Amino acid sequence: KPALKWLKGKWLDLASKAGKHIQFKESYDRNTKVHMSLIKVVDADAGGYRCEVTSKDKSYSCTFEVSVQGRSGRRHLITLLSSSIQHVPHYYISDYEDAGELDFSVLLKKRNKKKLEGPKEEVDVWEILKAAKPCDYEKIAFQYGITDLRGMLTRLKKMKAESKKSDAFLKKLDAAYSADKGKTIHLSVELADPTATVKWLKNGQEIKPSAKELSGGPEHDGKSQTNYPCLPSSSLLTPMKTRWLLPKSKALNVEVFQFLAKKFTNIYFCSHSVLCLPLSSLCDLPHHHCRYVFESVGNKRSLTINKCSLSDDAAYECQVEEEKCFTEVFVKEPPVTITKQLEDVHTVVGEKVEFEVEVSEEGANVKWMKDGVELNRDTAGSRYRFKKDGRRHILIINEATKEDIGTYYAFTNGGESQAELEVEDKELEILQSIADLTVKASEQAVFKCEVSDENVTGKWFKDGVEVQASERIRISHIGRNHKLTIDEVVASDAGDYTFVPDGYALTLSAKLNFLVLVGPLSLSFKPKRSLPSPLFLFDHMKEPPKIHIDTSGCGNQNTITVVAGNKLRVDVEITGEPAPVTCWTKGDQVRSLSSVTSHTRKHVISEAEGRVRVEKEQTLSSFVIEGAEMEDEGFYTITVTNPVGEDKAEIYIKVVDVPNSPENVKCTSVGEDSATITWDPPSFDGGVPIKGYLMERKKVGTARWTKLNFDVYESNTYEAKKMIEGVLYEMRVFAVNSIGVSQPSSDSKPFMPIAPTSEPTRLVVEDVTDTTCALKWRPPERIGAGGIDGYIIEYCKEGDDQWVQANKELVEENDYRVKGLPVGEKMLFRVTAINIAGRSPPATLSQAITIRDIVENPKIRLPRNLRSKLIKLVGEKVNLVIPFQGKPRPVVTWFKDNVLMEDKSVGTRTSEVDTILFIRSAERRHSGKFTLSVQVEDMSECADIHIQVVERPGPPINVHVTDVWGFNASLEWKPPKDDGNCEIIGYTIQKCDKKSTEWFTVYEHNRRPSCTVSDLIMGNEYSFRVFSENICGLSNDPGISLMYNPKLFKEVGMNHSPKFIAPLLDRSVIAGYNTAISCAVRGYPKPKIIWMKNNITIEGDPKFLMQNNQGVLTLNIRKPGLFDGGRYSCRAVNDLGEDQVECKLEVRGTQVFMKVLKMQLALNLNPITCQVKL
Repeated sequence: KPALKWLKGKWLDLASKAGKHIQFKESYDRNTKVHMSLIKVVDADAGGYRCEVTSKDKSYSCTFEVSVQGRSGRRHLITLLSSSIQHVPHYYISDYEDAGELDFSVLLKKRNKKKLEGPKEEVDVWEILKAAKPCDYEKIAFQYGITDLRGMLTRLKKMKAESKKSDAFLKKLDAAYSADKGKTIHLSVELADPTATVKWLKNGQEIKPSAKELSGGPEHDGKSQTNYPCLPSSSLLTPMKTRWLLPKSKALNVEVFQFLAKKFTNIYFCSHSVLCLPLSSLCDLPHHHCRYVFESVGNKRSLTINKCSLSDDAAYECQVEEEKCFTEVFVKEPPVTITKQLEDVHTVVGEKVEFEVEVSEEGANVKWMKDGVELNRDTAGSRYRFKKDGRRHILIINEATKEDIGTYYAFTNGGESQAELEVEDKELEILQSIADLTVKASEQAVFKCEVSDENVTGKWFKDGVEVQASERIRISHIGRNHKLTIDEVVASDAGDYTFVPDGYALTLSAKLNFLVLVGPLSLSFKPKRSLPSPLFLFDHMKEPPKIHIDTSGCGNQNTITVVAGNKLRVDVEITGEPAPVTCWTKGDQVRSLSSVTSHTRKHVISEAEGRVRVEKEQTLSSFVIEGAEMEDEGFYTITVTNPVGEDKAEIYIKVVDVPNSPENVKCTSVGEDSATITWDPPSFDGGVPIKGYLMERKKVGTARWTKLNFDVYESNTYEAKKMIEGVLYEMRVFAVNSIGVSQPSSDSKPFMPIAPTSEPTRLVVEDVTDTTCALKWRPPERIGAGGIDGYIIEYCKEGDDQWVQANKELVEENDYRVKGLPVGEKMLFRVTAINIAGRSPPATLSQAITIRDIVENPKIRLPRNLRSKLIKLVGEKVNLVIPFQGKPRPVVTWFKDNVLMEDKSVGTRTSEVDTILFIRSAERRHSGKFTLSVQVEDMSECADIHIQVVERPGPPINVHVTDVWGFNASLEWKPPKDDGNCEIIGYTIQKCDKKSTEWFTVYEHNRRPSCTVSDLIMGNEYSFRVFSENICGLSNDPGISLMYNPKLFKEVGMNHSPKFIAPLLDRSVIAGYNTAISCAVRGYPKPKIIWMKNNITIEGDPKFLMQNNQGVLTLNIRKPGLFDGGRYSCRAVNDLGEDQVECKLEVRGTQVFMKVLKMQLALNLNPITCQVKL
């Protein structure tokens, strides 16, 4: 199993950082996939990353770069980085953007936002490398983000190596194929034998059409894909022609069959019960019905994969008998984008909330987050539910609470969307309010109201005192309805009744009016026994008419209010004897006039029967309006007359309605996340005062409106907040009065919340003259979506507050010179940025500036490239721009080699801030030291510029062969007379065989004026030439070697007299221990060696051993005694002379040995040899 490492930068191993912030995970399918997740990305996570895979002796790497973009302080993005490990003989480089060499100096620089570029054409970097020179490999690798140069060269070498010729394949499959998901991939090979049988394998398994694909199956619905196999020509009826074989079945795809019947006239059946089609019409076959299409044209065999999916990402083989060719297919999944954005939601506590987003692909992964915290099935619990319906992804909040307020995000690998959720306390809505009642004695009074929540309870009050239930007074609560019932109303029941819901600061009030009837004057008398005259009785029974109207429940006397669209019925009791005649009039119009008998049945007598009519009962006249309209409003008069008299009453009927829609809704100003909306009141208030307004907003392109307020808003100006900068919105307004809510106003023009920029930064004074002042500044730190249209520059005198605008049009640059200023005045300056949202806060200078020329010391700002020697080629242009400072305007002078420059071929041009030196065509005589002098009054400053004009050198001189031996030749030459005005950096040596007359380079950049040419062919004649080289290149002409004339051979004499090359050295030894003295001698003929002691030749003494090894002479003395000390010499003698060296040998004895020696001397005995342990 390969070992995988994740690295950041060049050496930081991320395995040690694994934890909550960095997580690693493995998954297995055809390959092993390792995922690295960065949780809650911060700015420090930006940089270069590298994934290394090591297996045995092979190692592959892939680099990429992660950049972090800020989003209003909420940077809780999740980046998924994955790598696929697979055992393949080649590797490929991932196409991450900005991959390349990790240069920390670049990584530490400030990153600028990249501009969006259009789609670029895909470039095959390997084709570029194959055609490029080896010297350009590193440049191309850096340009295309390849950092593993060794791996690149290895793969390039394999690509350039000639592949072994195949017996079965003339052309094999490419190394790899790639395509986007849903596209088509075409694999093609060429065979040596056109009749060979081909097998296609996927991950080692042969690709065959399934039974369902061949027959369609019993449940074939016309949507399943069918494979159309292609057999070689040998299996068909017609030789040497390839046929398409289609399944002959009743369940064959109907659409395909119909298509074939129209397109092909020569369809026939073979013995295998298949449809045979000529290959000439193959291009017309509807391939979109096939998953795999096998084609055979001559010796070409191809496999086409239609609508490729991620399962087609595999290794494919094409097999002909025992020979195979391999390839890999890579399927890239396109990024998932968001096609329908999230919409803001404004709701109340306890309601169900759904956030819906639509993506471009089915089955895509969508990540939900709330205020930077990820929401998933493990952490969300039962509060959130996630639902997928095709491309729709829905986040469901079952019961919204105040804790759910925030910003919700939906992330895919190709986009993101966000929306705000506002949750407010649930308000109790009054579905039906209680109404005023006017009842007579002993009647029933019922107060009824309906609220939005059936669980809400409440209490009833009369004149501030709670109403208690009794036999006559009943209180009921059924669902959302609350009812107070009073049976047999009495005068004490009159008053103000109020219903107060428990837990809500809300009251519903109504008034109960008790109607007291005022009857006619009644006469009571006791009749006498004798009956009075009938005429006398009739006169006493007459009564003038009387109108009884109760208007105690109305706000104004004799005013009745009705809501438009409702039914109005005004019952008026009339008394009088005989029965009076009733007449209802509005203005000059008479509604009803007639006499009515005292029958109990109801009937209508009206001039205009219909919506407005008069109904008459026994003692009651009713005025009825069905569906009141605004035209019904006005004064109405009822007149009753009888023979006794007449009575009149006037009432005013007022028709009220919901107001009209507000008008002229528009956005007057915008902010970063807010907008100010104004509107005009409605043209008609409905007859009652306007209580306030309700506002709604929506994003342009969506259909969902979001409420901005639940309580009515009284002003005509509203500031909408919590909006997204850069998104288009629309607003609409509803007017509210006591009757209800109006229709919505017309939508406002789309507007975009955009904040003015912050103030410009780093405002400084660049220059001041007697009448002008040059200002410079930097753009604002926060610009926003509105950008910057330009800047306004203003000035005023110190101590004054009247700012004067200096520019008529907006200034787009970040500098401006204010002109026409008074000399000597102290002025203040300020700069304001302007965009579509308005003016930014101004950036003001901290102190006033005196408008007067300032004496400034001269200073030359020599560019960095001119601080060292400037080298130019002969004929090139020289153009030097050197800025300087100084006030008043400095005097500029040029010198060359400390002499005032008067060369007309060298031009100069000077402005207020810089000077230019230019040479149209440089010559070698222009080389030297140029001095620039800048002087202001008695102050000056100088700067030296060294220019060197160079060209190619001349050829080396006196090129000759100094020696030839074996297969080698030695060359020498002298430097060229003309070095091109620069140092010679090397020589190039070439050789030429006179038989081939072709020149071959032997050495390049040879530093010394000599070289040895090896690997020559003995017997051939060679010519040599040498080019000199400087920074401009090789010399135009070479130095040619002269004819080689070898010197005559002179035999060297070897005879010489003996000579000691290593002398004898004086020694001091201990008696009884073997010792040796040595020297070295040379001479020819071989000299005779003679050893001597005290000038006496040592011969025949076995105590002395003489040796001669290649001229190294050694005299060994065996166990020397005191008498062996003395001067030893060595003489070498031959016919040409002799030589001699000598040394002194001192033998030191021990105390025991000395005693023995004295004893021998005392006895006059000869010295004897004895063994003594020292």
